[in-house]
Amino acid sequence: MTNKATFTKLALATLMSATALSAHAGSELTVYTALEAEDLKRYAAAFNKKHPDIKINWVRDSTGIVTAKLLAEKENPQADAVWGLAATSLLVLKGEQMLQPYKPAGVEKLSKKFYDQDATPSWVGMDAWMAAVCFNTVEAKKHNLPKPTSWEDLTKPVYQGHIVMPNPNSSGTGFLDVSSWLQMFGEENGWQYMDRLHNNIARYTHSGSKPCKLAAAGEAPIGISFAFRGAKLKKKGAPLDLVFPKEGLGWDMEASAIVKGTDNLDAAKKLMDFSISEEANRLYNKGYAVVAMPGIAKPVQYFPENAAELMIDNNFEWAASNRTEILKQWQTRYDSKSDPK
Repeated sequence: MTNKATFTKLALATLMSATALSAHAGSELTVYTALEAEDLKRYAAAFNKKHPDIKINWVRDSTGIVTAKLLAEKENPQADAVWGLAATSLLVLKGEQMLQPYKPAGVEKLSKKFYDQDATPSWVGMDAWMAAVCFNTVEAKKHNLPKPTSWEDLTKPVYQGHIVMPNPNSSGTGFLDVSSWLQMFGEENGWQYMDRLHNNIARYTHSGSKPCKLAAAGEAPIGISFAFRGAKLKKKGAPLDLVFPKEGLGWDMEASAIVKGTDNLDAAKKLMDFSISEEANRLYNKGYAVVAMPGIAKPVQYFPENAAELMIDNNFEWAASNRTEILKQWQTRYDSKSDPK
């Protein structure tokens, strides 16, 4: 009896020890993202410092590609969570019943437009990125190009062959441009506007930041891109002026969500909690003038002081529900000038 009792105690102690080791072994998450590489590096380091027990396998690509990948994996999800994808894309995923609702701790501290308004949100926002035109002053002078002040200006014959823009099928920035023009000008006038703009387009890139990078490098006088990228390149000394067209600026927000069916729900919840924290919002403000948590944002160099006022009243639900048809029509009309994939 004594030997049996001793053996039982030993087995129980071994089991408890193994359980404890397992509990402290940490978790592993596969996280899909479309964050800019330099942002991702900063955010990941901050999260890892707070949660060293959670290992993240990052899968990074442009917005359109990440969205398409998630939709293709609907029946067999490979991602546990998404940190940094356009809200319009997450609304599409929500419509497909692919997101796990979760109310992160402190979500009520965010601006209401920055999170899903269901009783238990399916997604939460991080920051807003907005359209901008990167105008290379040196190249413009060579070609005698006036500085545009409006979207309509970009359709003038003087700019023919001098404009680069993102393809909305692969770039979230490209999609926010197209969907915002359709909202600002009306659908019929919006497509007519893009017909005129297409005459002046040299190429459509598969990255939202590339048009501004090309403009900064002097490979194109004008790149339709987003403000963060333009400000970053200008700060590094590129001969760029940032133009914020007077009709208004299309925008989208970077947002996060948990993928339904994850086996690592607790770790994914910790990621979501961190994504809306004050610490995270201060990190977002290093590159974005508008962040989810009110009172955090400080002015960002080269951004307009009235950035929030320039952003259009974006109907995210409309953009998400019409996304497939918008992209299909855009591809039929304009894809002939897209870069090879």
